[in-house]
Amino acid sequence: MSKVLTADELYEARLKSGVPLFNDQKMKLGVFGSNCSYGVMASLAPSTYEVSWDHTVKIAQQAENLGFEAMVPIARYKGMGGESNFNGENYETHTWAAGLAQATEKIMVFSTIHVPAKHPVVAAKESVTVDHISGGRFGLNLTMGWYAAEMGMFGVKQREHDERYAYGSEWTDILKKLWTVEGEFDYKGKFFDLKRLEAEPKPIQEPYPVLVNAGNSPAGLEFCARECDFNFIAFATPEEAKETAARVRGISRNHGKNLGILSYGNIISRETEKETQELYKQILDMGDWSVAESVSKGLGSESGSFEQIKAMQERFITGYGGYPLIGTPEQIVEQLIKISEAGVDGMLLGFLDYHEDLKFFGEKILPLMKQAGLRY
Repeated sequence: MSKVLTADELYEARLKSGVPLFNDQKMKLGVFGSNCSYGVMASLAPSTYEVSWDHTVKIAQQAENLGFEAMVPIARYKGMGGESNFNGENYETHTWAAGLAQATEKIMVFSTIHVPAKHPVVAAKESVTVDHISGGRFGLNLTMGWYAAEMGMFGVKQREHDERYAYGSEWTDILKKLWTVEGEFDYKGKFFDLKRLEAEPKPIQEPYPVLVNAGNSPAGLEFCARECDFNFIAFATPEEAKETAARVRGISRNHGKNLGILSYGNIISRETEKETQELYKQILDMGDWSVAESVSKGLGSESGSFEQIKAMQERFITGYGGYPLIGTPEQIVEQLIKISEAGVDGMLLGFLDYHEDLKFFGEKILPLMKQAGLRY
């Protein structure tokens, strides 16, 4: 049977495996959402970004050449409507990760998975396959499924919020056992009754691939602290990030762990404030506001004031609700310093034009991050 590792043993195993997200960079970096049409910005503003394999590989290789630690996709099967049908054109994330694993050498390649839509036996096998293709650079972003229209494509009824995490806990337990237990075993829980499970080969990573989750509710935080390596937090200000990071780490310590903290932000930057604000205005002016309105209703966010609703919709237009990193390169780095000081270990970044904006990031922002001690 598998051995339950202590937090220290798990951390040492990660270091031994050479997992990029466990390196000693002060601010880890990743690319988020480059597998879906329009990426993370629901705007029709001009961009060279496209959902094609050649373009996808160029983005990943560019991020790797800049020293980024991770490529993290969005799991999407159904577009969000509107003029753009936002994210409606997309790549499935396990096969996407497998392709990028073959096309890269150092960067981590993640899959994002809707737990209710895939059986854990299948997910375990797919994940091990990509871990082997990548030489131990695979990670799995677990989501419990929030987009009801999308879940309906699988015939899956949305469970009550906390029950999604209860289901996810059993699902993840099965996954880990398949990755670590030698020989056959049975599994019986509230949601699963499975017989004679087995899986070979085992992952290259020790003891299994890195797991991340974006749970920020009480049930989500408990799940993430218990089952994952990193929590993918959301915040509106660096002060809120500091409070959330401290709360997450406090909960993880109750489980004998020290959970890493990641978040995501959206870079809108040019050399001058004038150019930056013109780009920001263009993104908003050409935003697919019908999508933003639909999403805000779906998340139950229509009960606030007009200003609150508008602000939330603007954040969706400019980057899926991620933290808006808007400004000159100097201003961007000032914001990243505050986020780092708040206790955030890494940022996954979205862009309007991934390929071109990554080039700008590498030339103008990354050197300033190195000067500030956020990267080396």
